[in-house]
Amino acid sequence: MQTLKPPIVRPDRGTYSVLETVNVDTGKRTVLQEFEDIIEAPNWTRDGKYLVYNRNGRLYRYDLTTRDIKEIYTSFAIDCNNDHVLSSDGKSIAISHHTSEDGESRIYILPFSGGEPVLITPMAPSYLHGWSPDGKTLAYCAERNGQYDVYTIPVSGGRETQLTNLPGLDDGPEYSPDGKYIWFNSTRNGLMQLWRMGFDGSNPTQMTADDSNSWFGHVSPDGKRVAYITYKKGDVDPESHPPNKQVQLRLMSSSGGDFKVIAELFGGQGTINVNSWSPDNQTIAFVSYRLK
Repeated sequence: MQTLKPPIVRPDRGTYSVLETVNVDTGKRTVLQEFEDIIEAPNWTRDGKYLVYNRNGRLYRYDLTTRDIKEIYTSFAIDCNNDHVLSSDGKSIAISHHTSEDGESRIYILPFSGGEPVLITPMAPSYLHGWSPDGKTLAYCAERNGQYDVYTIPVSGGRETQLTNLPGLDDGPEYSPDGKYIWFNSTRNGLMQLWRMGFDGSNPTQMTADDSNSWFGHVSPDGKRVAYITYKKGDVDPESHPPNKQVQLRLMSSSGGDFKVIAELFGGQGTINVNSWSPDNQTIAFVSYRLK
């Protein structure tokens, strides 16, 4: 049976976006700004100065001190989804852009200051999620031969390497800060759960095993904790992460074990698709939504 990643479902046009942060220890939430349209997937720059998010297919940089917003020039890549990832040195950003030729998602790299995107994955669809700490490799979810699995590829392009190959959707691959592991989410055992494997695909280990659908495990910069989003069982198909649902942001040790809920909100798709930890390991940036 073929496993097909559901198409991205955007939140309703009649939705407000709320850019927020939450302190992972105290649970205190802070609203940074509200938008009258859809923004998605903030990630924090390594210097702690900016948040980067996507809006209507383009990327923007939000200054956390001045609250000024500036578009990042991406040339022809103006149909970006919420899979952007920053390099460890902060000089480059990788994106997933839906090409005009066939509408499929492919991965590109461009300077963080803006510039011409360079194609990395000619094969499609490919959905970016991770960049290795040494800056040499990208990890992504891709459909090949009717099944979605985790792949890696050198940042210079070339031959991709398949790391998973089991029935069920494998998605959201992201490197641990030490580069030893790739975290991902998978439905191979039924519900969507978080998994961890070696950077080369070895020793896949299930890290969550509760009665919910868990997505997008993001490891803190110090490697000690993992933030992720969950949907209630029955609210969604396990292979789908739609918008406009009551969801939880959770926190767990990177070694596994019990979790704690750090926020409950109306969101889902677009909330924390990419790693949004602050550099000091204390805060998560995310997007919640309100229907107009």
